[in-house]
Amino acid sequence: MALLKVKFTQKKRVKLAQGLWLMNWFSVFAGILVFSMGLFLKIELRKRSEVMDNSESHFVPNSLILMGILSCAFNGFAGKICYDSLDPAKFAKWKPLLKPYLALCFFFNILIFFVALICFLMRGSLESTLAQGLKNGMKFYRDTDTPGRCFMKKTIDMLQIEFKCCGNNGFKDWFEIQWISNRYLDFSSKEVKDRIKSNVDGRYLVDGVPFSCCNPSSPRPCIQYQVTNNSAHYSYDYQTEELNLWRRGCREALLHYYSSMMSSMGAVVLLVWLFEMSVMVGLRLLHTSLESIANPEDPECESEGWILENSLKDTMKSMLEYLKKIGKFNQVEADAEGAEGEEGGKTPAITTVS
Repeated sequence: MALLKVKFTQKKRVKLAQGLWLMNWFSVFAGILVFSMGLFLKIELRKRSEVMDNSESHFVPNSLILMGILSCAFNGFAGKICYDSLDPAKFAKWKPLLKPYLALCFFFNILIFFVALICFLMRGSLESTLAQGLKNGMKFYRDTDTPGRCFMKKTIDMLQIEFKCCGNNGFKDWFEIQWISNRYLDFSSKEVKDRIKSNVDGRYLVDGVPFSCCNPSSPRPCIQYQVTNNSAHYSYDYQTEELNLWRRGCREALLHYYSSMMSSMGAVVLLVWLFEMSVMVGLRLLHTSLESIANPEDPECESEGWILENSLKDTMKSMLEYLKKIGKFNQVEADAEGAEGEEGGKTPAITTVS
């Protein structure tokens, strides 16, 4: 028994073809939207590539760009088929291509669904990429005179100001690295010498943060040096007082920004997938309804359209049997090749008669 069998008159077939033609062009615009989202996400990731450890995060925008291009191509082609299906003479040339095209559409829709899921599941990979990238970026903050790293200070400062964040996980991350360049240190000062000697790696560590960590909305002037020294500031207790530094780490801020963007894009791609699935089902019904016309010379006669010629269970069985046959055929060929090799390797016995 065929799955989702529907009876069609000529009027219904014409309406279905016209509706599908319109839906395909809507799908082309949806493909342009998906392509644009991928391009926008790629640009946003490129903006902050200096604080990302690798290029794994670009898998999502690259996939969206590819899906957008393929969607425009597939749906533009399907729109042409639907338009030509109104004329039996024009539709005849598309008949041999429809089954392979529908098979390609099926795999294309699987890919779209996979890309939509990836948009929701990339959070973990993005988090590790940002954590390591920000850690490395903070280490190079002081290297304003080193070629290739002189821009890192500006990048980190602009990042902390824009996203209202400080450090990797928080402002205390700055206490663990030397973020002040040696060119601004007075090595004749006892305090500088003591701090450098007290550190195993010979670094100048302070309980301070860059100016970009300061919250300009705070009523108190920013305390960015000697943050943990209560006696250094009047009426101050860093453990109980609301510090005028950004509390949130930049990893969390960037992760929230990109993951929320990807989740929104994933939802849009999921809607596009549902729309593409409905177009594919409609195209399959149109294909079968045109092929099942009993009398091609009488286009006004009724016909039947269906999604699957047999039930889902029977279709799965036939597919499994087909795959088994292919497997057996390959095995027989491999055995035959092996036997030929063995025969070729044998040396004929020579009998000598004395």
